[in-house]
Amino acid sequence: MTFIEMLRQAEQQSGSMLCVGLDPEPSRFPAHMKGDASKIFDFCARIVDATADLVIAFKPQIAYFAANRAEDQLERLMAHMRAVAPHVPVILDAKRGDIGSTAQQYAREVFERYGADCVTLSPFMGRDSVEPYLEYPGKGAFLLCRTSNPGGDDFQSQRLSSVEGEPLMYEHIARLAQGPWNTNGQLGLVVGATYPAEIERVRAIAPTLPLLIPGVGAQGGDAIATVKAGWRPDAPIVVNSSRAVLYASSGQDFADAARREAIRTRDLLASGRN
Repeated sequence: MTFIEMLRQAEQQSGSMLCVGLDPEPSRFPAHMKGDASKIFDFCARIVDATADLVIAFKPQIAYFAANRAEDQLERLMAHMRAVAPHVPVILDAKRGDIGSTAQQYAREVFERYGADCVTLSPFMGRDSVEPYLEYPGKGAFLLCRTSNPGGDDFQSQRLSSVEGEPLMYEHIARLAQGPWNTNGQLGLVVGATYPAEIERVRAIAPTLPLLIPGVGAQGGDAIATVKAGWRPDAPIVVNSSRAVLYASSGQDFADAARREAIRTRDLLASGRN
C-alpha cells in the first residue's frame, strides 16, 4: 500500500486521528530508567505496545535518537513497530532540506536504512530538494507549511511580494503541494494546531492532502478546533501528541498511563467530527 492508503486504513481500523510522537528524553524517563540513554528502545517500545491500536501513525523524531547516539536503537524500534503494528504508518520526523544530491542520501537514510513510510521535509530549497524522496514509490512526505512555533511568522506569514493580494508563503507552499510538486500523489502538509484559522485556510487550498498537525497537548493547541478546521472524510489529518502521552506518568505504570492519555486524546479528537 501507499503511505496515504496506510493512513486511511489505520484511521478506519483504530477510529483515530491521533499520532503518538516518539521524542525520548532520558532525563524524563521513569525512575528505574531515568538518565539512561541505553533504555531508549525499551521505553519507546513499551509506548508503542501500549498505544498501537489507538493511533493513525507513529512519529519518531530523529534528533532525540541521534543526540543520544541511539540510531541503532531507532533501527530496532522501526523493526519493532513493523512487527507489532504493521498496519500503522511510521513518519520519520527529520525535517530534511538540502540540494538534490544530498537529498538522495537523506532519502536513502529515511526509506532504506530506517524503513519509514513517510518523512517530514523543509521545502525552503525548492522542488529539486523534495523530488528525491518522491522517487520512492508509495512513500510519503509532509512539507513544513504553517508550523506551530511562534517563529514561523518570520517567513511563513509573509507575502511573496508587496503587491496586494499576493499569497502568504504558507499559502504558496500549500498550492505547490496540492499541485505541481505532488508527482507521486503522496505529499502532505505540516500545519500547527496552535493556528486553527490557518489550518482551515490550508485545507481550502489543499482539499485532498493529508495534514500533519503538531501542537495538541503540551503545546496547548485546541484539539476540537483543530479537527473542525482540518478533518474531511476524504482527507485525513494526523494530530500529533508527544510529551503528554510519553510522560503521562513518571512511575512504573508509565505505559499504562500513556495508554490512558492516548485514549483520552483519541476520543477528544473524535468528538470534533460531530
